[in-house]
Amino acid sequence: MRTTATARVRELSRGRGRKTDALDAAAAAGIAAMQGDAEPVAPDDATVVLAVLEERRSNLVAQRTRSVNQLHAVLRELIPGGAARKLSADKAAALLRAVHPLTAADRARKQVAWDLVAEVRGLDRRLVVISQRIQGTVTALGSRLVETVGVGPVIAGRLLGRTGRASRFPTAAHYASYTGAAPLEIASGERTRHRLSRAGDRQLNHALHIVALVQARTPGCPGYDYFRRKLAEGKTGREALRCLKRRIADHLWRVMLTDEQARDRRELQAA
Repeated sequence: MRTTATARVRELSRGRGRKTDALDAAAAAGIAAMQGDAEPVAPDDATVVLAVLEERRSNLVAQRTRSVNQLHAVLRELIPGGAARKLSADKAAALLRAVHPLTAADRARKQVAWDLVAEVRGLDRRLVVISQRIQGTVTALGSRLVETVGVGPVIAGRLLGRTGRASRFPTAAHYASYTGAAPLEIASGERTRHRLSRAGDRQLNHALHIVALVQARTPGCPGYDYFRRKLAEGKTGREALRCLKRRIADHLWRVMLTDEQARDRRELQAA
């Protein structure tokens, strides 16, 4: 429907139906505005800063994972059985000091392994720095997300950075759908069940999943009791965790919305 509408806008424009990026963008914006989907352009705020920092941190984590995987592969060629699954740069260095290669190939492998150890150490240092910057930005923003069990500064930074302004979601249900935390209903005959949604922002979904896991394993927090109640109702562990994730998404959206409204009031009073 929207594709047809934008095509009609192109036909009525000065381009007389000609398809260009500029005309397509203008047509899409016009249709969005008419249907009430347009959003005002706001200046960059701290959530945009967090989005930039969180993206950088995610890239560093991915690079470190690749480097550690390569290090594992080389160590398997040098050491019978290879190294333990959880491998740090210091542990790899200790293993390499005990290796005394006899062939040219093994000497080359050991040198590559040392290069990878240095690479992992460098990435670890960068991750510490970027995590500190994220924590500082979250603290300066005055976010209360970190008061939620399972939400540390890094998770809070991801939630704020990838969510942006919480007020752009009309309801908690819209936010849950955006994060993929809203289960999909599957009907089969007289039986209705729900399954995991693969839609939505997967990075936000992963953050919610981590928070849900922490709460499900932390006695004394509301999430722990809720998870146990769902299990008592006959739900499987995965189903109960899915319910908890949705509940957490609703709670975090409300916290972000309240914080945002408080910041807006402070900025208005300061102006």
